[in-house]
Amino acid sequence: MKKITIAIDGHSSTGKSTLAKQLAKALNYVYVDTGAMYRAVTFYAMQQGIISATSFQKDTLIQQLNQIHLSFVFNEKLGHAEIYLNDVNVESVIRSIRVSNLVSQIAAVSEVRTKLVEQQKKYGIDKGVVMDGRDIGTVVFPNAELKVFMTASPEIRAQRRFSELQEKGDTTTSFEEVLKNVVERDEMDSNRADSPLMQAADALVIDNSQLTKEQQFNVILNLANERIN
Repeated sequence: MKKITIAIDGHSSTGKSTLAKQLAKALNYVYVDTGAMYRAVTFYAMQQGIISATSFQKDTLIQQLNQIHLSFVFNEKLGHAEIYLNDVNVESVIRSIRVSNLVSQIAAVSEVRTKLVEQQKKYGIDKGVVMDGRDIGTVVFPNAELKVFMTASPEIRAQRRFSELQEKGDTTTSFEEVLKNVVERDEMDSNRADSPLMQAADALVIDNSQLTKEQQFNVILNLANERIN
């Protein structure tokens, strides 16, 4: 059976990762969460005191990029891979609102994007990959057989992220703080100089404001199977 590359782009908190995991599992493909890669670099920078809410030593981060090693390790219990930063599992800690508030600054650094895109392209050499992010269909895999661009209203996306945080036991982050983060990330991601968030010309746009996860999954899975067969 022919294998294809599936690129899923879109705004933050549109459920890209959830959909990508579902597709990868159904098709027995490799799933790569590029957002987790940028979050892991952000977490490293926070640990090293390179970035905070009030300062960002960009040159220091660039100098230390060769000390940052990212890898994905498959978790059989969860059924998908988790990200490791310098051999430490950081899958959970990188999902905090503190990381969310700083990740767009890190993702705007050209040297960071160059390093991560190079790694991302290697994952797709043999196809059979589902990758989600902001520039997969435009920069990483411009020739992907299936490109999806996901969106939803900022309020709906904020509510989803807020619910996720609450389920994980975060009782300190308010809905207003999450909504502010969603709006600010949209602005930064869409207007950065290097590889801004944009819809590929040949991408299918999915506004999932009113769609269930199951409805969305079925639509994209059918499209994937059409391209495979």
